[in-house]
Amino acid sequence: MRVAFLSITLLGAFSLTRSVTQAQDVPAFEVLRDQSSIHFSVKASVAIEGTFDKWDSTLTYTSADAQTGVFDVKENPFITFHSDKLVQTSPDTFELHGMFTIRGVSKPEVLELKLFGKGTGSGEVKGVMAFERKDYGMNSGIPFIKIADRVEVSVDLKAKRVNGPPLVFQQ
Repeated sequence: MRVAFLSITLLGAFSLTRSVTQAQDVPAFEVLRDQSSIHFSVKASVAIEGTFDKWDSTLTYTSADAQTGVFDVKENPFITFHSDKLVQTSPDTFELHGMFTIRGVSKPEVLELKLFGKGTGSGEVKGVMAFERKDYGMNSGIPFIKIADRVEVSVDLKAKRVNGPPLVFQQ
């Protein structure tokens, strides 16, 4: 199983409407694509896993408050995830709530994230989102192979701050 394209853009909720002057005052991070990856896996009687080869990502906040970041995805015919809420659940973990769309079916999902390198100006965001494939119309199987319903998508994004002040996290 191979998926050709996933586009992820991490944007602050209101950053698209800010002026250039205001945008320079907010934290922005460049995702280091050559050091980052997005994978998927499904438990089955044979290994079903893969890597998204084509994707794009940036990380911008509307303020220095770490909870002002959300995912916002460019329209994509294969898979999209658009988040409207980021909740800090511990000093280093977050829940990213949003709408996940595959094959024209949209459902609310949660991407759980863990942050590494906090406060250094660069770091790593790792996370997992699991969903039921049949909820998205992926009902067919492979002859003689038992495939689980649960699909996991994992992200490992390395980024460095390129603009604005450091993020402020809850302790």
